[in-house]
Amino acid sequence: MPTVSVYDMTGKETGKIELSDEVFGIQPNKTVLHSAVVNYLANQRQGNQSTLTRAEVRGGGKKPWRQKGTGHARHGSIRSPQWTHGGVAHGPKPRSFRLSLPKKVRRLAFKSAFSSKVASGDMIVVESLKLDEIKTKSMVNVLGALGVDSKALIVLSEPDNNVIKSSRNIPGVKTAQVNTLNVYDILNADKFIVVRDAVSKIEEVYK
Repeated sequence: MPTVSVYDMTGKETGKIELSDEVFGIQPNKTVLHSAVVNYLANQRQGNQSTLTRAEVRGGGKKPWRQKGTGHARHGSIRSPQWTHGGVAHGPKPRSFRLSLPKKVRRLAFKSAFSSKVASGDMIVVESLKLDEIKTKSMVNVLGALGVDSKALIVLSEPDNNVIKSSRNIPGVKTAQVNTLNVYDILNADKFIVVRDAVSKIEEVYK
């Protein structure tokens, strides 16, 4: 079983915690992780970009000049794609980029992401994370005590307004609950900070 240290909010080690082999100790599957990241990023796309075709551009119903005898190339409409202010040929139209992954693949991707953070030593378990007030400076001090000076994902066992609002103005720092985690955020964070109660919830969900 992988074992990691547990820290308090001052950065002092308070003990050790054994993690589940099934969730935090597997060999990360890079192919599945790639699929999960592509799936997440694709699902973030709005797909609402749109251009007007020649049929949708106003005007152009009249033939600009007669077919023959003018010395000009023949044209039937001033809204053809080759004209300025004409319609767009083969332009983007609203569409869904949404992808889906099988449930077993999603679970394996999460386990691979968790295990990769443990293997690289980037998972930090905190005994508890409580702030008396909403104050960004307090959260900065906590992260500094834990040795976090880059992108971090803080996983809470339950929504905590003080922690969430104190973290949201810190560049590169995000908060999440166990039920709102995604593989992209886990991999994108340099440090994966998890409250001790959230560790047991993760193991309960993904075992």
